[in-house]
Amino acid sequence: MTAVTSLGPAAKSALVVNKLTKRFGDRTAFSEISFEVGYGEVFGFLGPNGAGKTTTVRTLGTLIAPTSGSATVAGIPLIPDNGVEIRQHIAIMPESPGLYLRLTVTENLEFFAGLYGLHQPATRIKDALEAVNLSDRASDLCGGLSKGLRQRVGLARTLLSDPAIMFLDEPTSGLDPVASLEVHNLIIGLRQKGVTIFLTTHRLDEAEKLCDRVAIMNQSLRTVGSPDELRERLFNKALVVRTLAPLNDPEKVFAHLSAVESWRSDEPGSYVLSITDPKIAAPEVARSLVGAGADVLSIGEAQHSLEDVYLELINDDVEVRKS
Repeated sequence: MTAVTSLGPAAKSALVVNKLTKRFGDRTAFSEISFEVGYGEVFGFLGPNGAGKTTTVRTLGTLIAPTSGSATVAGIPLIPDNGVEIRQHIAIMPESPGLYLRLTVTENLEFFAGLYGLHQPATRIKDALEAVNLSDRASDLCGGLSKGLRQRVGLARTLLSDPAIMFLDEPTSGLDPVASLEVHNLIIGLRQKGVTIFLTTHRLDEAEKLCDRVAIMNQSLRTVGSPDELRERLFNKALVVRTLAPLNDPEKVFAHLSAVESWRSDEPGSYVLSITDPKIAAPEVARSLVGAGADVLSIGEAQHSLEDVYLELINDDVEVRKS
């Protein structure tokens, strides 16, 4: 089979995955997953331990062969003959960067540049260190760096080959808030330069902050979309109303409103209203509360986090397995 030349950014998507499956004997790591990732997109890949996330990355990174299905990576079909060419267009950063601790930062990058067969490695190394703000630590031994700094060296290593797609596996695992923020800013900067980021993380707040879209995996693909889209799919629109004192007759206050479908009270003075349209419902509710003589503390649309979406889907999977 002849290797196919990369289409690069001219292709419609950086990644196209179609019914990709990987089995190890009787065990299925992931089954018939399909999705696309655009150039310059930060794509979050979420799921519990054992969901198949790392195996998917290893498959798309040509480290293991799929059992069935197809994919294109940076415009290149994922077939054995194209493995070398695909690896020239991608970079993979595992959770542990795997640095040589007795070598300096520069020596580590020189070693990996040699493995990649890069031309003019000195220029590439200089640019990569500047990108991760480590130019002043170039001569330091990696063994003397904090975990956060080692993560940044790992990111510099992935930048050496000027990849079109970067696969980042838990890049902020174990980092303090300041170091995590630095990594976040680096990812945002790479996206602005048109680099596609395929991010696996257990930190759902991180995914919500960084990702244009997310996929939630649990051996099969549960859903794909932007955090806002997923919230709209899974949760009905609702208003949260808080009053200084409990309403004497909340049914009388809420039941006649055209935009309110139902209501419930989880605690005294707090009401959750299922609504059709917040722009219509909020003014109606406010007028009705004032008319009832209520002291209103707040009226606001219910907010669901990406964590709520994730737990809703994963808990559904657990319930299905129990039944």
